[in-house]
Amino acid sequence: MAEGCLRALRYGMVFFNLLFWLGGCGILGVGVWLSITQGNFATLSSSLPSLSAANLLIAVGSIIMVIGCLGCVGAVKENRPLLLSFFILLLLILLLEILFLILFFAYQDQIDLYAQSDLKKGLQLFGTEGNIGLTNAWSIVQTDFRCCGVTNHTDWFHVYNATRVPDSCCLEYSDNCGLENPGTWWTAPCYERVKGWLQENLVALWIFALCTALTQILGLVFSMTIFCHAVKVDTFYA
Repeated sequence: MAEGCLRALRYGMVFFNLLFWLGGCGILGVGVWLSITQGNFATLSSSLPSLSAANLLIAVGSIIMVIGCLGCVGAVKENRPLLLSFFILLLLILLLEILFLILFFAYQDQIDLYAQSDLKKGLQLFGTEGNIGLTNAWSIVQTDFRCCGVTNHTDWFHVYNATRVPDSCCLEYSDNCGLENPGTWWTAPCYERVKGWLQENLVALWIFALCTALTQILGLVFSMTIFCHAVKVDTFYA
């Protein structure tokens, strides 16, 4: 009975880790595709220019692939080093996620202020040579969220040193519409619009986070159970 349960546990771990590995391949593939085809779409941050959607997907996909491979091969062969490596990596990621959440809620106000300040610095690079990625990113955000500037449309006045905004701030897009009457511009702050969108989808985000944490905890339990069984078998035959 115990042997049957352990076999089912091992097969289950192999199946789920195979799915993780395939998922990691998919995420990595999307990241590479974005990097190649949408390489001019970068981050909004001036201090973290490498923090783009493509780079994040490539990093996350690579990590998932490595962990999935360790878990899958380790479970199939009941290889103790691979199972232990899988357990340690998964535990470290889970602890880092918990630490990130604690720090985020503890310093939420400071993070808000820093993010707004950093985004405003990024505005100064809008439309400049070598920053087409940041320029496109701001244009897409302002068009999709129907907003203008970080905290106010007047943020752009300091960039242009004039009463002017990018054309992506216009209610109806047309060339040089950002030079026209302010009544034809979006005035809602982009920071608050994006923050509001996240709050509207907070339930879905929490469900995703809880499912992720539960999957990680199950992975830790399953891998340690198989690891302990492998140790007992090796000890018995030693």
